[in-house]
Amino acid sequence: MPQHTIGFIGLGVMGRPMAKNLLKAGFPLVVHSRSRGPVDDLVAAGAARASSPAEVARRTPHIITMLPDSPDVAQVMEGEQGVFTALQRGSIVIDMSTIAPATARRLASRAAALGAAMLDAPVSGGEIGATNGTLSIMVGGDAQAFEDVRPILEAMGAKERIILIGDSGAGQLCKVCNQMVIGGALAVVSEAFALARKAGVDPAKVRQALLGGFAASRVLEVHGERMLTGNYKPGFRTALYAKDFRIVAATLAEHHSPAPVTAVIQQLVEALMAAGRADDDYSALGTVLFQMAGVSGEAAGV
Repeated sequence: MPQHTIGFIGLGVMGRPMAKNLLKAGFPLVVHSRSRGPVDDLVAAGAARASSPAEVARRTPHIITMLPDSPDVAQVMEGEQGVFTALQRGSIVIDMSTIAPATARRLASRAAALGAAMLDAPVSGGEIGATNGTLSIMVGGDAQAFEDVRPILEAMGAKERIILIGDSGAGQLCKVCNQMVIGGALAVVSEAFALARKAGVDPAKVRQALLGGFAASRVLEVHGERMLTGNYKPGFRTALYAKDFRIVAATLAEHHSPAPVTAVIQQLVEALMAAGRADDDYSALGTVLFQMAGVSGEAAGV
């Protein structure tokens, strides 16, 4: 039975199922979130309620944050009732949000000055992975702290996909790379489906054939199916993906790393936002390319 209570701050689309998986694994949990409903849900499942991030920090030495953006994490950590106001020496904070690598490094330095450790541990796998406990987890920070919290991470992610990337900020840098690769795959799958449709070929059969060869990918498997059916119920909202791509652009600029393909994909994401689809799943990126190609209907397969 795990010995330490875990604090969990941020119970959104991803955070709530991640927290529930910690409960299922037997970890005592103290939770806090901006909205009351998810907190009530977790309390009903066996968690304890906290009134502020500071209370979470007072009650547990292991704290997980899962929040929308860099300013949200900074506020939860550094605000008037933030984690840093009550952080215990020897605590380990695990930020599983997707934020700017520079912000992750700055907050980790502040935690170290308070006698604690902070890991940046963004995830990939969407709501499905969060629910099933099969997330990929990319970690930056102290190696010993990583080993100390590995059992916690394994309750939320697939053991073979929990990887220490490097020092503080390296996990977030890896997440930047992840979003770039997913964006490229989304765009090319969309283009392929649009071409098949325009040429009078069934894109569903094209997808089926491609999944058997080197073109196979999770994007083709999961998001390709969404494109064919027009099911854009959000597992990961376009608005958050657009935020991630702003982090991508800033990180590329910080390191003077050219990425012309990624720049085009960012414009496609912004076009999707401009079309009023911020709350759709980010796989709806395909609709932008379908419309550009003059494919009739919402999806390439209808």
